[in-house]
Amino acid sequence: MTDRQKQVKLSGYLLALLGGLMYTTQASANTPVAIGISGWTGFGPLVLADKAGIFKKNGVDVDLKMIPQKDRLLSIASGSLQCAATTVETYIPWDLRVHLKQIVMLDKSYGADGLAVRNGIKSFKDLKGKTIGVDAKGTTSYFTLAWMLKKNGMSMKDVQLNTMSPSAAAQAFVAGQNDAAMTYEPYLSEIRDHPKAGHILATTLQYPIVMDSLGCQSDWLKKHPKAAQALVNSYFDALKMIHKQPKKSYAIMGSVVKQTGPEFAQSAKYLRWQTKADNRQFFHGVLQNFSKQAGKIMLEEGIVPRLPKIEDTYDGQFIK
Repeated sequence: MTDRQKQVKLSGYLLALLGGLMYTTQASANTPVAIGISGWTGFGPLVLADKAGIFKKNGVDVDLKMIPQKDRLLSIASGSLQCAATTVETYIPWDLRVHLKQIVMLDKSYGADGLAVRNGIKSFKDLKGKTIGVDAKGTTSYFTLAWMLKKNGMSMKDVQLNTMSPSAAAQAFVAGQNDAAMTYEPYLSEIRDHPKAGHILATTLQYPIVMDSLGCQSDWLKKHPKAAQALVNSYFDALKMIHKQPKKSYAIMGSVVKQTGPEFAQSAKYLRWQTKADNRQFFHGVLQNFSKQAGKIMLEEGIVPRLPKIEDTYDGQFIK
């Protein structure tokens, strides 16, 4: 081997080593963060940001963990989660245990959450004494049912509750169990596909109260404001990808909940992912007004013993 060949070979080794060091430095710069989510269709953009590499591109190393809503609070309290995606009213009871602040509104349900009933049940009054499959106290499904009953002159004491997850509630209803089921997409579509089992009595079209946001621990936000901004930016980047590459995006998001791209797209028709303009409205009035109403119902139903300060449950600085 000539001196020239040795020099070329050595240069190649040095370039490879430099490239590896640059990659390692870049990778280590990505802030790790664990986020708790569920199979809810509205959380699809977070899944897309993860699977399509958007999070890493923006400088965060995200670990999405599928955790039922009723268990997410314990995971946050234990420190295994730094952030969680959940409904807006959930931050009210959660704030009594942990300090989580909403940083971006993700979606709003437009018929994606609903109460399915047997075909012989025509009104809310017909539900008196009936058994309803619904998630545990402190979850969105429980709260939504409480809200619907309240608006129709009833309370949770007027019905029998069979505690089960949203997916289990839908499956049980289709199988002939319980008189009603409180659930959401994509599980609500299972009931829509079986009209002989029953019909949808009410959804968030009549009661537009289900809104989701991403929240992170206060201490984590103080230590990692750039990472928090990256999470918010990644969400909006995912929305751009959905707009530009819908088929690819729906296929990626659907794969996580064992749906095809078209099936996931169908479920997504029942909600609206929230733009920057939507977020600006959310943090400047919508959140505060809704939380006051939600808090009142939670007190009446015994979901919370007291109410936190609403301003302690959000931080809108990341919406540029």
